[in-house]
Amino acid sequence: MKKVIHTSGKRKTAIARGRFRKGKGRVRINKQPVELYGPELARLKINEPLTLAADLIGQVDIDVKVIGGGVMGQAEAARMVIAKGLVQWTGDIELKEKFSQYDRTMLVGDPRRSEPKKYGGRGARARRQKSYR
Repeated sequence: MKKVIHTSGKRKTAIARGRFRKGKGRVRINKQPVELYGPELARLKINEPLTLAADLIGQVDIDVKVIGGGVMGQAEAARMVIAKGLVQWTGDIELKEKFSQYDRTMLVGDPRRSEPKKYGGRGARARRQKSYR
């Protein structure tokens, strides 16, 4: 029987789903190798859990599919999927602790969302100025 783990992660409106299975250490984001993935800053964000758990990467293939949101939202969602999946794959409490110490949002979602715009102003909180002359 093959060991396969499915995880998901969210950031703002980006949703990532990942599949972990035994392999040679290939990491793909939207069917694209992580080495070729979009802006460099986003790639660095995705690589954080991979560098923290460098010894495990050679034995597992990771496929991540990300939809919605912007570039960094997608990167952080993918990063969460990778970190959660590696913790599940190993069942290692020390690895979980290592990720939490580095950055808690790797394992726990960030509940902040953008507030909807209201009438009478340009944004969620900004209002049109009044002038009494």
